Amino acid sequence: MILALILSAVAMTLIVGVRYLIVSGAFAWATGRRHPGLYRGLDPQMRREIAWSLASAAIYGIPAGIVAWGWHNHGWTLIYDRVGDYPLWWLPVSVLLVLFAHDTWFYWTHRWMHRPKPFRMAHAVHHASRPPTAWAAMAFHPIEALSGAVVIPLLVFVIPLHTGALCFVLAVMTVMGVTNHMGWEIFPRFMWRGPLGNWLITASHHQRHHEQYGCNYGLYFRFWDRLCGTDRGLGDFARDHARAARRHAGTGDRQPVGAHRRD
Repeated sequence: MILALILSAVAMTLIVGVRYLIVSGAFAWATGRRHPGLYRGLDPQMRREIAWSLASAAIYGIPAGIVAWGWHNHGWTLIYDRVGDYPLWWLPVSVLLVLFAHDTWFYWTHRWMHRPKPFRMAHAVHHASRPPTAWAAMAFHPIEALSGAVVIPLLVFVIPLHTGALCFVLAVMTVMGVTNHMGWEIFPRFMWRGPLGNWLITASHHQRHHEQYGCNYGLYFRFWDRLCGTDRGLGDFARDHARAARRHAGTGDRQPVGAHRRD
């Protein structure tokens, strides 16, 4: 039993780590094609982002591996693999419920991480990436990584979720985590400028968080930011793109972590 648990945790850690390297690597490559020079001069930062992210992969993989072992061998969780076990309408509803619950957890833990002591102790690791790159999606201090790693493994004990729906949730989590940090908008304009963009978070919204710190705490939806008065709209990539141009010209433009306001 112990060996099986360890093997499951190791396997899931490898899956999370490889998934991170493939997805972040693909979007970093796409960034180089779409905006050449945007990450120029950031090689030391990106190496740190990769190192922190691979450490986070283990923290995410261990609880996921334990829960996967329990589901497969003992029927833990409410994960199901036969579509007919629940009505078809439950598939999209369950996905929305999990995403909203995850977003709620993320908003409040993220906002707490911006209090002075938790920020200095843990969250400063993530904000040391300035500007963030596609490799920064999982660049967390272990404390912050642990706060994020427990969410989905706990939710599958209270929300029935088809295996396909779970894979979709994990795909959304991965893609949004990477694209929100890569420094430009990959999604169509209607997703972030139109009515839909008033409620969905993409890179433009999260960019404002990395610019000002004390706002835009959500992960997928703007609901909690709007309700709690912490939504400050969309950021502007022009400044970071201008900094990239200056780095390319050799002038540089870096600021210490404490230069930004925190709440």
